[in-house]
Amino acid sequence: MASFLMNQINPQADSPHHGGATEADEVEYDRLRGLAREEAQKRGRCFDRSRVAYEAGDGAAAHELSEEGKRHGAQMEAYNAQARDFIFRANNAHQPEDTIDLHGLYVEEAEEILETRLRTARQRGDDHINVIVGKGNHSAGGIAKIKPAVEKILRAQGLQFNSEQNAGKIIVQLREGGGAGQGSGGYGGHQEQQQQQQQNYQQGGRYQKHHQQQQQQPQQHHQQQQHQQQQHQQQQYPQNQYQQQQGQGQGQGQGQQQPANELEELAKKAAPIFIKKLQGCCIIM
Repeated sequence: MASFLMNQINPQADSPHHGGATEADEVEYDRLRGLAREEAQKRGRCFDRSRVAYEAGDGAAAHELSEEGKRHGAQMEAYNAQARDFIFRANNAHQPEDTIDLHGLYVEEAEEILETRLRTARQRGDDHINVIVGKGNHSAGGIAKIKPAVEKILRAQGLQFNSEQNAGKIIVQLREGGGAGQGSGGYGGHQEQQQQQQQNYQQGGRYQKHHQQQQQQPQQHHQQQQHQQQQHQQQQYPQNQYQQQQGQGQGQGQGQQQPANELEELAKKAAPIFIKKLQGCCIIM
């Protein structure tokens, strides 16, 4: 914000000359910008006096001067807004629908208007837009200020554009494959877009690989659990079989011992009777 306010005294704007504005329009534009600069100077003087009063211990005077400076700052912004709207309407009154002229605007004003216009053009489905930025012939030092700012915004949004140096115009492609040719100003934005697409592709590949690994991990874990269960069952099977065979063997042994025990009991019971009968009929020596 501070840099923007400083630019009101030393405006970083390309001249409105050679745009669509008439000479009378340019006079009114210069008048409004001049009033804005006067208010900026008054604001600066008030802030300086406010600081001196504060350092001297006069808080009331410092506060009053600070508030006065804020009022001059608000008036400065109002004059600049009038100059901005006036020159923009004058320069674009007879421009075709696909063209926008940014002559006479401060850099911050041009950036704001361009971003709004780009958003509107995309919503309408336009395939391109022509941006007139001027050649900087009437700028301070003959250096264009709006053109570099516009190209920076276009690169940041990944848009392809063709800068025509001689015409002071930039052709912006709003759709992929718009087919803008490479003019004298060079083909900007295309390399950045390719790098961004390659980066997105690589990130997408890493994500897909990571996603597949995450999907395979539960499957591998489930297969491992099944394999462990099968091994556990195989280990238990011989033991169970052995226990079953032992149980069957014990059952068979008990079944074989049961008849022998019964015969032994019968023999014990029959022995006294047999001996008694022998005593009755025979003499035992």
